[in-house]
Amino acid sequence: MATKAKIAANEGRKALVARHAERRAELKKVIAHPSTDPDTRADAVRALAKLPRDGSATRVRNRDAADGRPRGHLRKFGLSRVRVRQMAHDGQLPGVRKSSW
Repeated sequence: MATKAKIAANEGRKALVARHAERRAELKKVIAHPSTDPDTRADAVRALAKLPRDGSATRVRNRDAADGRPRGHLRKFGLSRVRVRQMAHDGQLPGVRKSSW
């Protein structure tokens, strides 16, 4: 189980990403557009660099919704592989069965 501080820090990052998403998207659009003049592009790059690092979506860590485990996250369930296996064996995940062949 992850510490509460790690989980809280990740939640803070999610909030920061949501807050800066629109501004980051418009700056990246200006930077990537081929007809943007070099001065405008340089200004956009500087403005993007001034935004907080944790405002980038790649800084958010996918964590298990139940206990915050950071590794082995299965996006379909929002849980870690360990928790999915445990819940599937207990019959708590509808439609999920243990395979055998």
